[in-house]
Amino acid sequence: MQTSFKSRTQEVIQATARAEGCAKYAEELLKKAKTAQRSFMRLESNLEEALLVSQEVAQMTQEELEFQVSALVTNALESIFPDPYEFKVEFDIKRGKTEAVLFFTRNGEAIDPLTAAGGGIVDVAAFALRLSSFLISLEKPPGIIVLDEPFRFVSEEYQPAVAELMEEMAEKLGIQFIVVTHLNALEIGNVIEI
Repeated sequence: MQTSFKSRTQEVIQATARAEGCAKYAEELLKKAKTAQRSFMRLESNLEEALLVSQEVAQMTQEELEFQVSALVTNALESIFPDPYEFKVEFDIKRGKTEAVLFFTRNGEAIDPLTAAGGGIVDVAAFALRLSSFLISLEKPPGIIVLDEPFRFVSEEYQPAVAELMEEMAEKLGIQFIVVTHLNALEIGNVIEI
């Protein structure tokens, strides 16, 4: 009976030691988990801050692009048409993505360029948009830009002004335009007839 008591006591002591070891191990795991949780919370905070900074930078970039593109296209329109539209770019977030909305305004009224603008206004705006996209996307604009009938809908009365605009842009930007056209008023520079 004494051996059984002794062996029983030994078992209890061993079980207690195991339990203490498990408790210490659990405490260590808990400490590590709390440390990891604090690290994750700091990481989450840093990521949230980085997201805010990147959103701010994106907003500033969009505003700068909006200004530059709108100004270039509006200036092109003003150089050709007597009562020009103003070109606007606005950025909207739809379905979690940023979309650029392009439109004209005149007398404070928004006008869809594809359905409500005629007389070659869209052609001139498209030309200016092409130039602005080259200027924005490339460190150095290309030396040559090839255009196929870029001003086919410009009214005859405005075609000389379009030719002047192209010459001015070519000179200012150091770009040579190769233009396929049937419009005699746009035959400027070196003309190759085919």
